[in-house]
Amino acid sequence: MKFAFSTLGIPGLPIPEVVALAAASGYQGVELRTHPEEPVHRGMGRRDRALVVEEFERAGIEIVGLAGYARVAKADVDEDQLRQELEELLSLARDLGAPFIRVFPGGGDQTADEADTLAARRLAAAAETATDYGVRILLETHDSHRTGKDAARVLGPVGHQQVGVVWDVMHTWLGGESPITTHGILAPHLGYVQVKDIASAEDKTPLPLGAGVLPLGECLALLDDSTWVCWEYEKRWYPQAADLPALLAPGRAYLEGLIREHRRG
Repeated sequence: MKFAFSTLGIPGLPIPEVVALAAASGYQGVELRTHPEEPVHRGMGRRDRALVVEEFERAGIEIVGLAGYARVAKADVDEDQLRQELEELLSLARDLGAPFIRVFPGGGDQTADEADTLAARRLAAAAETATDYGVRILLETHDSHRTGKDAARVLGPVGHQQVGVVWDVMHTWLGGESPITTHGILAPHLGYVQVKDIASAEDKTPLPLGAGVLPLGECLALLDDSTWVCWEYEKRWYPQAADLPALLAPGRAYLEGLIREHRRG
């Protein structure tokens, strides 16, 4: 398996330092958060994009994906603005050599049918642009569509290879779905997997991997060797959490240990 971490855990860190941290901690890739407050965002110029590519290539680290914030099932959104946001994310990913962009559902208080229909229509409309740019759009298991079953209600009607899913293991667990069920549903659509750990459903403060309750071993046991596993440590939303850099190498070692244990079994 290939391991990455998200820059959500180190908000605002300059790209050269992100790359150095990945190399020093033994990670092969990084997921880049693309909020405007971050070094990489939709509004950055071509020269800055080229510099980011150079930094990653120099270190032999891959950009796994771009974590965008478009909400494709959201009701009260300007359609033209959403299309532009998706196209700008796809363009940025193409320029950076990232194979994926992440989007959220964001269905809110709509009925499931209403949210599913909106998300499927919008993702299908963006799929051809994604094809042109050579980038896949991945719907994260999150908020209104937190389980594999929820996400599949959107992905099935879209029916396009350039639209897939990010499996966030916390959200499927919170939704009461077992790892084997989630994987069985999402495997044909899977882009990569986000892992994390928390104390409980009530306390989602990020913890070091292995210090919480999420079934990480069960999830990893289902994945093939080519799958990217990305640690999304939500320091940005929980400033009281321990700083990520010192946790990165032990976290990777913990995941590798789970994989060895599974293979011995």
